[in-house]
Amino acid sequence: MVFMRFRPQLIFSSLLHSIPKPRTPPAATLAAAAAARRRHHTTAVVTSMAAPSEDSLRRALAERQAAVDAQAEAVRALKAGGSASKADVDAAVEALKALKIEAGAAARRLQQAVGAGAGGAAREELRQAVVNTLERKLFYIPSFKIYRGVAGLYDYGPPGCRVKANVLSFWRQHFVLEENMLEVDCPCVTPEIVLKASGHVEKFTDLMVKDEKTGTCYRADHLLKDFCKEKLEKDLALPQEKADEFKRILAILDDLSAEELGAKIKEYGIVAPDTKNPLSDPYPFNLMFQTSIGPTGLSVGYMRPETAQGIFVNFKDLYYYNGQKLPFAAAQIGQAFRNEISPRQGLLRVREFTLAEIEHFVDPEDKSHPKFFDVADLEFLMFPRELQLSGESAKLMKLGEAVSKGTVNNETLGYFIGRVYLFLTRLGIDKGRLRFRQHLPNEMAHYAADCWDAEIECSYGWIECVGIADRSAYDLRAHSEKSGVPLVAHEKFSKPREVEKLVIVPSKKDLGLAFKGNQKMVLEALEAMSEKEALEMKAALESKGETNFKVCTLGKDVVITKKMVSISMEKKLEHQRVFTPSVVEPSFGIGRIIYCLFEHSFYTRPSKSEEEQLNVFRFPPLVAPIKCTVFPLVKNQEFDDAAKVIAKALTTAGISHIIDTTAISIGRRYARTDEIGVPFAVTVDSATNVTIRERDSKEQVRVDIGEVASVVKQLTEGQSTWADVSAKYPAHVGPQGDQE
Repeated sequence: MVFMRFRPQLIFSSLLHSIPKPRTPPAATLAAAAAARRRHHTTAVVTSMAAPSEDSLRRALAERQAAVDAQAEAVRALKAGGSASKADVDAAVEALKALKIEAGAAARRLQQAVGAGAGGAAREELRQAVVNTLERKLFYIPSFKIYRGVAGLYDYGPPGCRVKANVLSFWRQHFVLEENMLEVDCPCVTPEIVLKASGHVEKFTDLMVKDEKTGTCYRADHLLKDFCKEKLEKDLALPQEKADEFKRILAILDDLSAEELGAKIKEYGIVAPDTKNPLSDPYPFNLMFQTSIGPTGLSVGYMRPETAQGIFVNFKDLYYYNGQKLPFAAAQIGQAFRNEISPRQGLLRVREFTLAEIEHFVDPEDKSHPKFFDVADLEFLMFPRELQLSGESAKLMKLGEAVSKGTVNNETLGYFIGRVYLFLTRLGIDKGRLRFRQHLPNEMAHYAADCWDAEIECSYGWIECVGIADRSAYDLRAHSEKSGVPLVAHEKFSKPREVEKLVIVPSKKDLGLAFKGNQKMVLEALEAMSEKEALEMKAALESKGETNFKVCTLGKDVVITKKMVSISMEKKLEHQRVFTPSVVEPSFGIGRIIYCLFEHSFYTRPSKSEEEQLNVFRFPPLVAPIKCTVFPLVKNQEFDDAAKVIAKALTTAGISHIIDTTAISIGRRYARTDEIGVPFAVTVDSATNVTIRERDSKEQVRVDIGEVASVVKQLTEGQSTWADVSAKYPAHVGPQGDQE
């Protein structure tokens, strides 16, 4: 995810050009399709131009969406008419895809224009305050610090480790235990063949440029983004025309090709930030860490970029372990590795990180969920693609309505969206700064049915922290094809059913004569065709006698003639249905969630003297690194003994705590624990009863020593609230109050 596995670099130079007129339906469809193909297959330089105002961007988006609607209608008309050739229909579909890409880019341009520059200084100030506090209190620090560290690697200190452990413990409780998931733990080192099958070896790349003199590497899109942002924020004399152009580039940055990125870098004179040396042209860089398995160095492996592949390759065994029943889910928490070109943004973009991933396997013909109605009434910010494409903002929606209207593809996907929302808000993520954004058409993998990201707003903007995707049957099919092991499920019928089955019978003799040593690869590719592909081939062979056919293992198209393969529909009696399950995948970037939680929990308040601002983390007790501190009010043996009795009771109750017997004032001790987010403090000022203080209100109640552990346990486990405790026990008022 997090997290889109691949970010294809799309080449569509027209995104920065004038807005096209809406396509005219059927009559002009083929001409429009041809024009779109020519425009989108041309490797062109992204040209600068005067970008429109916000109102103009809204009009532009409306026009592009109208063009999409018109072209979609044209495609439907072509298919319904039945007279158009397959090539004509394919051309019209390609034109529709191109228009959808343009509409998605227009939506992002508008979002960028609306949000550009808002509150930048305040965000930076907040970020610095949070990061300084986190590093000073040892929540996390750069790894290998005494050796000047390595970019993108961080160590969690004692409080950070506890927060992370609490988040993962709640994740297991909220998902694994609640849904009876099968948890696995797979190796980080992964053989190359596994990641070839998944597509990571070929496609898991970012575009990189090098300092031509020193060889230092940079992410090309980051350099262009930094240049545009700096101009927008700091160049007070920047003409409006240029400002609009930079906003437009920021909006479509992820979709620029290597050629387009390189052209813009040259046009703006962008150089290496450290040396001011010229930069190379952008080129793809694979983000996986490569290694060798065994002493010979002949077996290539990689450090896994995600945990999911370990679950997919174990599907067959997990399916049998589960009694050959669907649906079921497997879960895994573990380290993943991505060799980021130029990591930054602290915990948000690192080279080693923790993922928590779920693979929920379900019958593709039945994606209902028995517990969906438990979450159907939840209402939260959702940002479906229709709102993005119309230039609107995220809106409050009820999850049940989103599923019933088809905004969310199915109940299983909707159920996990609801559960993710409950998980994040229970952790302490602000509901008003959490939204679920649907992927735009050009962001979606071709095989995906629907994809949503849980995005959390922090000082860096909206950050994708959880990806919830219906990945269809792509992953299991890919591994089945590569390994030769069928990763399928079975549905047994009570009575045999007569069904029409597609039968593909390749002619080994004719394939051997035509392809010689490549016969086996062509034969396997023919046998692995989907029903749709086979029927399309059958139609082409009957009309033309031959057709082009892509063989992935050869990396090229071959010509298949009518005598090389027989494709027919036959009636058969079946006792069971064999199918490849679909996968709904929630993928959690734990480090990103934790960093956003740090920002959402942070605030400052004046000291008692109002001479300084004190830092506070308002962690919910669920995730707080320490649940309770125990303070003897003064150095006194009687108070120290009482504190030890309380500490022992807290340990027995399983409540993390510390005893602070330092000589500084009680107010300073309160402030010190507030700064690491401890929700409750017990102050021992008597041998029989003590006070319990709540962090955010600073209110205190008086409780007998024997009840302290029970009261704190109920508070930390959510069995009672501070309001409940305040109503039950007398308030403490006296000189022992906060004196920060």
